[in-house]
Amino acid sequence: MKTIDELLTEGVAGRRVFVRADLNVPLDGTTITDDGRIRAVLPTVAKLAEAGARVVVASHLGRPKGAPDPAFSLAPAAARLGELLGADVAFATDTVGDSARATVAGLTDGQVAVLENLRFNAGETSKDDAERGAFADRLAELADVYVGDGFGAVHRKHASVYDLPARLPHYAGYLIATEVGVLKKLTTDVKRPYAVVLGGAKVSDKLGVIDHLLEKADRILIGGGMVFTFLAAQGHEVGASLLQEDQIPVVKEYIERAKERGVEFVLPVDVLVAGEFPDMKAKAPAHPATVAADAIPAGQMGLDIGPESRKLYASKLADTATVFWNGPMGVFEHPDYAEGTRAVAQALIDSPAFTVVGGGDSAAAVRILGFDENAFGHISTGGGASLEYLEGKTLPGLAALEG
Repeated sequence: MKTIDELLTEGVAGRRVFVRADLNVPLDGTTITDDGRIRAVLPTVAKLAEAGARVVVASHLGRPKGAPDPAFSLAPAAARLGELLGADVAFATDTVGDSARATVAGLTDGQVAVLENLRFNAGETSKDDAERGAFADRLAELADVYVGDGFGAVHRKHASVYDLPARLPHYAGYLIATEVGVLKKLTTDVKRPYAVVLGGAKVSDKLGVIDHLLEKADRILIGGGMVFTFLAAQGHEVGASLLQEDQIPVVKEYIERAKERGVEFVLPVDVLVAGEFPDMKAKAPAHPATVAADAIPAGQMGLDIGPESRKLYASKLADTATVFWNGPMGVFEHPDYAEGTRAVAQALIDSPAFTVVGGGDSAAAVRILGFDENAFGHISTGGGASLEYLEGKTLPGLAALEG
């Protein structure tokens, strides 16, 4: 895989460089609530602009249905990128139309433009190779060189991620090079003990990575809504908690495999429960009760790991050399159910291990709960991409850059 440093050595002054970034930031109306992904691509964009490239930044945002939708406009992200660069950033109001062509044609050396949301064109996400390829052809007309730096999208076989690199000289940006380097530390030559912390709502979302990590990890800590399928698989009552009954047989099999391989599964010993899901807007006090994890009352739902579980999880992370964390321990957006996730984040900081926060809600939790991002070994920008890499899957966007 060629990197941006090789491109810079060749020279980029006056060349149109298409940067496939991941500017898929959370928005409250037009207000960005977390600009982490924009800041992550900043080193690549800034370096190219400094070297005199005419930088064309493109990304998706949200899931519009192949047509323009103002709710998913990249205009706020373009404005924030300009603030971070300390320079004006031009904005094209379409992806490959008159505005895009005119905006790119108007760039001078060292200037940056952002195209409107790539997913406003159905060709970006089409499963039809010809339709996707036709869109990639039109994108290719806007550039001389391709730089892939949208790690959060490399697991998608989309036109700007997979097809476009085949049409232009292509290089990996700083973010992708860093992300791949980190993930290799989690899959090859891993320093042990190696612990994996998995949370989030559905166990079905994590089955693939659990299956693969049973061959690699020494310890797997489970939290979040997915934990109740594990508890049910052990024969415990889980009340009204989130439960995927159809996944219980698979979970039972994984628990048995873990025993056979000497991999320690760590489940909570207590949980916080309430009779209903908390009001996320009002953030009104929820007054949860703490109960043993194997004695959740009927009608009560588990919403976070309890105080004894926090201590247990911290102790299981204290002696590790490598930790990967993906998924919160509870409904961390509500203050009454944030302490489990906070405890895991603090345990990672306190651990001597090389710690990786696997993007998505885990990365959001780190920021929302006020932790210093620099206290972790690495915070990934791509939760789904990280998980698929750890599952051993081939990621289309990485394969395209290696081709």
